[in-house]
Amino acid sequence: MKTKLIILGCGNSLGTPRIDGHWGLCDKNNSKNYRTRCSAAIIRGSNIILIDTSPEIKFQLIRNKIKLVSSVVYTHEHSDQTSGIFELRPFAFKKMKNNKIKYWGKSKPINVYGNSKTINLIKKRYDYCFKKIDVYPPIVKSHSIKKNFTLGKVNEKVKFKTFQAKHGNVYVTGYVFEKTAYLSDCNDLSIVKEKSLKNLNYLVIDCLNLSGAFAHFGLNDCLFINNALKPKKMILTNIHYNMDYKKFSSALPSNVTIAYDGLKLSL
Repeated sequence: MKTKLIILGCGNSLGTPRIDGHWGLCDKNNSKNYRTRCSAAIIRGSNIILIDTSPEIKFQLIRNKIKLVSSVVYTHEHSDQTSGIFELRPFAFKKMKNNKIKYWGKSKPINVYGNSKTINLIKKRYDYCFKKIDVYPPIVKSHSIKKNFTLGKVNEKVKFKTFQAKHGNVYVTGYVFEKTAYLSDCNDLSIVKEKSLKNLNYLVIDCLNLSGAFAHFGLNDCLFINNALKPKKMILTNIHYNMDYKKFSSALPSNVTIAYDGLKLSL
């Protein structure tokens, strides 16, 4: 059974355009410049695993016709990765049976995973999602990730390896699965020493702009990582609104490409 990865959103924390309609240096007539905040979906049969729940997760899932969510893995606790968690509520009432979506008789919380700091902070910020309040049942159940773990059943299983990397003053979790790695927010060049990242088919990685920033890689950093780790394809995500898709693409090596919302990869 084949596994698919969909880049649901590839924009930086403000998205493109910003909330005030500012497009920066991006051509608003190019649909690939319309970028919602970073999130992704791993799909293997009826096993649908989200990476992060961006503020636009509702729109992202509707756009990609995703009607079921099995579980969520979080990279870190920042709001542009977590604030869509409340939108998971309808999925707590759904299940897949005989290749058809059915409804549970009552709510069954969705399992969410992350490093211990991430889990502790999102439980504090979104406590109403994790526990019963009045007549409202919990919609998610928290788990701390392990170095290696598996999500899904039988032939729909997805096996994960994880590693920790710096993103400014916080640590993010990178996920490696199906010869693919996902690391949407990072400025830690020491990842070139991470063995699980060598010779991948796909490396989806933070590339805010040309020069980088306090907590993000820039293009030069990504090209250094590309040369060190040698993925077959490097996909740049978390893109700033001053990075026009067409102009940015022209500066890239043949195996490096820019993500866009809705990009589908067959793993």
